[in-house]
Amino acid sequence: MSTIHPQPADRTTVAASGPWVTGLALFAGILMIVVGIYHALGGIAAIIGDQLYVTTPDYTYTLDITSWGWIHLVLGAVIAVVGVGVVTGQAWARAVGVLVAALSMVANFMFVPYYPIWSVLMIALCVAVIWALAVWNPSTS
Repeated sequence: MSTIHPQPADRTTVAASGPWVTGLALFAGILMIVVGIYHALGGIAAIIGDQLYVTTPDYTYTLDITSWGWIHLVLGAVIAVVGVGVVTGQAWARAVGVLVAALSMVANFMFVPYYPIWSVLMIALCVAVIWALAVWNPSTS
């Protein structure tokens, strides 16, 4: 005799629980720490005047490389700290993580002419972070 298991009417509860989602939240936190460190290292390289970045004339969002360096250094530090909060399960870290990942996406979009492949990769990683944090439901994990 087979038993019929009723499915919940709200399918988001089923999709947002289980080991995969918990693992993805941990992945998002670790990825945030790594992305934050990368941001900070790229910021330090720009601040010390490394020739790593190409300056482009007539770009709408033109800032000097040192300004971009400070933006990336500060943003990187914040992302890394929030990533530690996500990994340790802090309640505030999920919402703040989505916010700083979105800010990172905007900053990297404006930074595309200076370091295009890296910027597009960082945008893609931030999309993965936002998705993982958005589907993570700590009460069901």
